[in-house]
Amino acid sequence: MSSLALQLQGYRLTTAEILYRLPDHPALLQSYVWQELDLLPDLPGLRRFLEFWERRIEGRLHSVRVCALRAISPGEARAAIEAGWIQ
Repeated sequence: MSSLALQLQGYRLTTAEILYRLPDHPALLQSYVWQELDLLPDLPGLRRFLEFWERRIEGRLHSVRVCALRAISPGEARAAIEAGWIQ
């Protein structure tokens, strides 16, 4: 599904800053930035990613900071529909 179609269904550009501990140096924190279109307020995409992280990646999670932004306005969506870009 296209990015525009997802946004019209309520998906928002979501950015998460993930701080995690280095396995060999637990006193140090490393930062990882995750960014996808995701649904608020449940954030199913981010939750799946964090579950994957905890199962497969050695760095223990310290914290996650999330910011979400509506990437298109209602006026832009109307214009896209009127132009025939979206059915």
